[in-house]
Amino acid sequence: MNLPKEIERARQEHKVNKKFLSRVKARPPKDLDQQFHQLHDEVFTEVDCLQCANCCKTTSPIFRDVDIDRLSKHLSVRPADLVNEYLHLDEDGDYVLNSSPCPFLGPDNYCSVYEARPKACREYPHTDRKNMIQILPLTLRNTLVCPAVSKVMRRMRGAE
Repeated sequence: MNLPKEIERARQEHKVNKKFLSRVKARPPKDLDQQFHQLHDEVFTEVDCLQCANCCKTTSPIFRDVDIDRLSKHLSVRPADLVNEYLHLDEDGDYVLNSSPCPFLGPDNYCSVYEARPKACREYPHTDRKNMIQILPLTLRNTLVCPAVSKVMRRMRGAE
């Protein structure tokens, strides 16, 4: 996979995706979740996240208190020390990473804290969640980060 090419394609398709999702939101099909989940499963048989890891290289998950507790326990540090070293509060009052790429991402694209990773990482890219109608804006943003989400969107539109 050529990541820069995939991201550029997603940028070019952004307006089309936005218009498509606007129509979906206005008249959601009854099986919207099922459509997303089926395409999610299909696409992830074709896409290997370890070949990309763009999400870990460019964005930060939100760290909830439970995530901070789990990760600090995994690293054998106090939660306050984890926060001081790796996190800050963003404009919405959520804890996020101080920098990108994620400090726990290895050069091989493996996560060194995989077993203790935040819930947001566990659920990313969110194309297999319930009530997809509620996160369509997030899904649109994720097309610009995750080539798998872009593929899901193209297939939702019938363009692939």
